[in-house]
Amino acid sequence: MADSRVLDAAALARENEELRHQLLEAEELITAIRTGAVDALAVQGVAGTRIFTLEGADQEYRTLIEQMNEGALLLSPDATVLYCNACLAGLLARPLEEVIGSSFTDFVPPAFRPAWQALLDKGWAGKGKGELPLQTKSGSLLPFSLAMNVLTLREMPALAVIVTDLSAEREIEAIQALVAQQNAVIDRKNQELQRQEAARLMMEQAAAEANRIVESIPQIAWTANPEGYTTYLNRRWFDYTGQPNTGTLSEQWKDYMHPDDFAPAMARWNHSLTTEEPYEVEYRFRDRAGRYRWMLGRGLPSRNNDGEIIQWIGTCTDIHEHKMALQRIDQAQRQLQENNEQLVRANVDLDNFIYTASHDLKAPISNIEGLLHALLGELPTPDQSGGDVEAILAMMQGSVDRFKRTIEHLTEVSKLQKAYGQAVEKVDLALVIEDVCLDLQPLIQTSGAQVTVDVRDCPQVLFLEKNLRSVVYNLLSNALKYRSLDRVADIRVTGRVAGSEVVLAVRDNGLGLSPGTEHRLFAMFQRFHDHVEGSGIGLYMVKKIVENSGGRIEVQSELGVGSTFTVYIGI
Repeated sequence: MADSRVLDAAALARENEELRHQLLEAEELITAIRTGAVDALAVQGVAGTRIFTLEGADQEYRTLIEQMNEGALLLSPDATVLYCNACLAGLLARPLEEVIGSSFTDFVPPAFRPAWQALLDKGWAGKGKGELPLQTKSGSLLPFSLAMNVLTLREMPALAVIVTDLSAEREIEAIQALVAQQNAVIDRKNQELQRQEAARLMMEQAAAEANRIVESIPQIAWTANPEGYTTYLNRRWFDYTGQPNTGTLSEQWKDYMHPDDFAPAMARWNHSLTTEEPYEVEYRFRDRAGRYRWMLGRGLPSRNNDGEIIQWIGTCTDIHEHKMALQRIDQAQRQLQENNEQLVRANVDLDNFIYTASHDLKAPISNIEGLLHALLGELPTPDQSGGDVEAILAMMQGSVDRFKRTIEHLTEVSKLQKAYGQAVEKVDLALVIEDVCLDLQPLIQTSGAQVTVDVRDCPQVLFLEKNLRSVVYNLLSNALKYRSLDRVADIRVTGRVAGSEVVLAVRDNGLGLSPGTEHRLFAMFQRFHDHVEGSGIGLYMVKKIVENSGGRIEVQSELGVGSTFTVYIGI
């Protein structure tokens, strides 16, 4: 019991000493607060009222903070303002005593409090920095930048915050943006001025180049105002006329233009001025040697952006040689027309002569043939007269027959000329060849010839059917007549399409022709094998028929080998 009492007395003594010590400290603090040596702030919390103090030893730092142009404050963990300088109170437009002890959250607009809480959490975590608007006493919002750092104040954590007003910076940025905008406008204007200057220089260069070109072209160049008065003539005009570049330009046209051309040219010029149509006329100008030369005058209106004529631009081109050539061509064409008319008349006269001659000769030949037959009745029998008389009579009859065939052929040639220009028609080539082969069948069988026809892929051709039949008949009959007796006659007729033509070929293995004679083959009365009866007019008629129909005929031949006649006929 005695020991426990001793311990309780000692504990009470120690506790009493501690209480006395705390009382002394409290009295010193109260004294310091009363004398102004220490600033104190009573903050009501969950655990009761707490006193926060700033000792006088920090007075120099406080003076520095008070003189700052930025707001400074200390926050408790619940965002209570433990301290703030006068600058911050001024920025918030509130009295200092109204700020200290208040919750800093009250100065944050409600819409930005989530952002403020996030910034506050970042600050208490170590360091934080961000931008936030704060509300002044008048209710206006100002932009601020907040920098936070955690401090320990008398073993208690506090959050030191530096508040920077961004209004001036924003104004500066706005001013800088305005200045940048104005600078951009100035730059654009400068660029536009540079473009205009470049365009002006380019236009001057283009004008100089255009003037150089206009002065160097071989044509006479001119310009006129909308009223039609000449305003410019290039150097070529003065070189041509030999006139010095003086006096009224409009008067020079009249002085050098041919009198017969002046009135028509002026009438055309007035028409263009009235209707705004292009000006074009041919006239003659007198050169410096006094000779008139033909010129082609042309002019076009030049308009502005509104479509109004500001001037006329034109040239005068020397066309004298061309004009003379046209006159010569015109004269030659007239001469050619006269020659053609003479040829037509000659052909008509020739046709009439052939027709008249063939008609007039038929009667004498018929009379001679009748006299021969009458003479045969008067002559003695062959046994009595001998062989010479009969042979002579046979020769005379043969001459009469040949004369009659020649007259018939001449009549055919005349008919052929008159048939030129008749309308053609679509003709089936295969049917025509088949008909001709039927007509020649006796000769084919007698000669033992082999005739092969292959035109099955050919379309119809444009031709007169009777003329086409005559062409095929002459080519096939010639191939049979001029066959070689040393071998079996082999005649091949083929047809193929080549572009817009049908190519008809008749090939044989007959006698053929000597080299160099092909060009005379189609002449009238030409014969190369006298042992075969013929008049020498068939191929001439074939060539005429083909050419009159717009086609052509070719031949390839080799003596002793054969010939190939190729006819090109339009589809």
